[in-house]
Order: sequence, then C-alpha cells, then structure tokens
Amino acid sequence: MQRKALLDAIGNTPLVELRRVIPAGSARVVAKLESTNPTGSMKDRMARAIVERAAADGRLQPGGTVVEYTAGTTGISLALVCAALGYKAHFVFSDAFAEEKRYTMLAYGAEITDVPSDKKQINEQLIKKMIATAGEISRRPGYWWSDQLNNGDGESGYHALGEELVVQAGPQVDAFVHAVSTAHSIHGTASALRRHNPKVRVVAVEPAESAVLSGKPSGSHKIEGIGIGFIPPLWKPDEVDEILTVTTGEAKAMARRLAREEAIFAGTSTGANVVAAARVAARLGPKATVATIIVDTGLRYLSTDVFRA
Repeated sequence: MQRKALLDAIGNTPLVELRRVIPAGSARVVAKLESTNPTGSMKDRMARAIVERAAADGRLQPGGTVVEYTAGTTGISLALVCAALGYKAHFVFSDAFAEEKRYTMLAYGAEITDVPSDKKQINEQLIKKMIATAGEISRRPGYWWSDQLNNGDGESGYHALGEELVVQAGPQVDAFVHAVSTAHSIHGTASALRRHNPKVRVVAVEPAESAVLSGKPSGSHKIEGIGIGFIPPLWKPDEVDEILTVTTGEAKAMARRLAREEAIFAGTSTGANVVAAARVAARLGPKATVATIIVDTGLRYLSTDVFRA
C-alpha cells in the first residue's frame, strides 16, 4: 500500500450539486466542496504551492519562518503546511475576523501579531495596516514573507481545482462564479477550465459595500476572506467576463440556507458565491452548467452572528 504524506490529502475534493437554493428552471449549479481539504478550506492548495516553491528555490530556508497577513483562512492553511514541512509561522491577524481562526492558527504552532480594527469592520485601512505590519516583521533574520497579494505562485495551486471540475462536472462548464480576495483562486481555476472550454464565462464576486472591482468606492463589510478594499495587484480584469456584487446580509442569509436546506456548512464567502451563482444560473437556463466553490467550513464562524439568526 502506498504511503502518503499529509499534504497529499489536499485536493481531489468532492463535487456536489445544489438543488434547493437554486430557483426552478435555472442551470445546474455544481460546487467543489473545498471544506474537505485538511484544514477545511480551499486555501490549502495555495499554501502548499507557495511554500513548496519558495523552499525549492531557496527563498525559504530550512527551519525558517513564514510571515503573512491574514483574515485567518490563509494563515490556517500556511500554518498546516509549515507544521507538516518543519517551518515556523508568524501571522498578522485582527479582531475583525472570527476567533476560531486565531485558535486554529495557534494550535498549529503559529505566532500571531494583532492589528486592532475599527468596530470589527473589514476595510482598506485595516488590510493595508496588516500588510505593513507583516512587511516589518518579515525583515527579521530567517523570516520569509509569503506576500500573498503579490506572489504569483499561489495561482498554480488552483490549476488542479479547475482540472478536477472538468473531470467531475464534464468539459462543458458554461460559467464559473467565484469571489475575489487575492485573485489567485478565480484566475487559477478559470485558466484550467478555459483549456477545455475557451468559451466558459468567468464571473467575479465582490461585496456590494466595497465594490472596488466594479469601480465603486471602497467601504466596510463583513464577508470574511474577500473584498480587501482595493484592487488586488494580481487581478486580471481581461480574464473576467462579469463582476457581480453581493451584500453582507445576502451572503450571511445564503450561508444559513445552505446549512439548513442543502446540509452544506460553510462561511459567508461561500454564501456570496452561491448568491451570485444562482443569479447566473437563472439567466443561463436549464441546459447550462454553472460551477462555484464551497470555500471553507462554517465551523470557523460559530463565534460570529452568521448562524445566530
């Protein structure tokens, strides 16, 4: 029997079809259940890619420390990879994000530096202060800043996700709908889908309260993990066909519906994905297939108000 390392458990996640939250007469909507990755998040794919590449080319030295700012999900995934490969981790976090994420990063052995928020709001000012803090910490000897916003290696981690989608859903995925943070996951997945169907429609999702990709003013919202309040450096607008906005309220309501009606327990970024996917599916009609992503597990949000309504 072949023996596998822990990181080999990343990927090859199930595909599920959404049935009850999608209006009748709509396209088939399928979603990758990324909550079945080792940490319960799609970010495991990205974290493995960037750490392994940095180690291979010498940017990350043996026994070194990986530094990153994080809303928690990326930090948890990086902490897992660091623990598995023998690296240390130091993350910049904030009280704007769910406490479950803090304790999970600590459980994997990470060190955390906090940047206080303004009444737990996620906005450009908070994110940029967290980024600056990570940059300062990274200047310490033996520290390497993974710099997710500017590190193109992260995109390669999602190529396999797109290939898995093609195998599981069939080559004629008509539209791919996904929320934007660093832009790694939407571009990496879409590039793989396009190799099989150049006409696939790629739809980006962002918070309505901070719709900067749509050319609107930066603002504050509560959809954790997306909507950083400014244009991500790795954003490729020419590779996206459409941008849809979803409010925090809509995202939270859909997260609750997914748990109660589809038995899918996920966070608010997943809720935003499904709200937007349902809109696209209603427009395309019953002969089409729309794909999206169940980003992470709802277990990370039990201390928030998402599931208390």
